[in-house]
Amino acid sequence: MKAMILAAGKGTRVRPITYTMPKPMMPILQKPVMEFLLELLRQHGFDQIMVNVS
Repeated sequence: MKAMILAAGKGTRVRPITYTMPKPMMPILQKPVMEFLLELLRQHGFDQIMVNVS
């Protein structure tokens, strides 16, 4: 199965954090948000994952 993660944008609502790191790499519970998303998608049977960035 295929999935697409929408990760584009400038992250203006979470500044000043996004001055130094992209939104998907922001840590939550010591883990980047992107890692949580990838793990969940894999657990639910997605084997092709695309990430939309700008």
